[in-house]
Amino acid sequence: MGALDGKVALITGAARGQGRSHAVALAAAGADIVATDLCGQMDSVPYPMATVEDLEATAKEVVSLGRRIVTVEADVRDAQAMVDATQHGVDELGRLDIVVANAGITTAGSPAVGRVQAFRDVLDVNLTGAFLTVEAARPHLIAGGRGGSIVLTSSLAGLRSLGAGSGYTESKHGLVGLMRSLAIELAPHLIRVNSVHPTTVATPMILNEYLYRQFRPDLEHPTLEEAEVGLSALNLMPVPYVEASDISNAILFLVADTGRYVTGVTLPIDAGALLK
Repeated sequence: MGALDGKVALITGAARGQGRSHAVALAAAGADIVATDLCGQMDSVPYPMATVEDLEATAKEVVSLGRRIVTVEADVRDAQAMVDATQHGVDELGRLDIVVANAGITTAGSPAVGRVQAFRDVLDVNLTGAFLTVEAARPHLIAGGRGGSIVLTSSLAGLRSLGAGSGYTESKHGLVGLMRSLAIELAPHLIRVNSVHPTTVATPMILNEYLYRQFRPDLEHPTLEEAEVGLSALNLMPVPYVEASDISNAILFLVADTGRYVTGVTLPIDAGALLK
């Protein structure tokens, strides 16, 4: 038996990276999945974003584990789109028990738009998007009467300022406040709310030349190996980043019965970065 047998999890930003990893990990533990993603490009994001093909690849991995999955192209900034996506998932899979509000972007130093627009886009996706995801899911979690678990994907930048003023640190700090408010509000329904706080993770958000230059501004075209020098400087342990599966393992602990009395917690998966 799996730790999540019979449960259904809604995961945003599920087309690739951490979101895909979470979908696969929770499916391997027995959950059916509602997977959403924008599957499009935002002007302010300086690296390639996920595609429809990426979301289809996530679905194939979940199905290969013998679980059901509903995929929806939906923008977390759109309240009605999230309501519709969540309702569609519940209609198809019959219930909702777990929410992983994972969708997120960074626009750090994006040359495509102005500083103000970049800031707004990051707040809209990372913070407002998480709020709208939970708002869409809340009625289903409460109506189920079985309790539930919500995890917000914050960051090392949610507990330690990384500067830059591009909205990333600000949005990830905001998720901590949102998490704590929701934990208090939903505890009477036995719905637990926590946040996870990774250091840099080996996903397409980080593994691209634009982000390499943010960590090695002294080089015009840094390679991954050269960027790893800057990435490693964030962490106490001598590693440049963690893997998406490391975050998935933490989320599995929180959403399964192993975390049944854990709520209101900021859980770092940061290779000791908070201690630096």
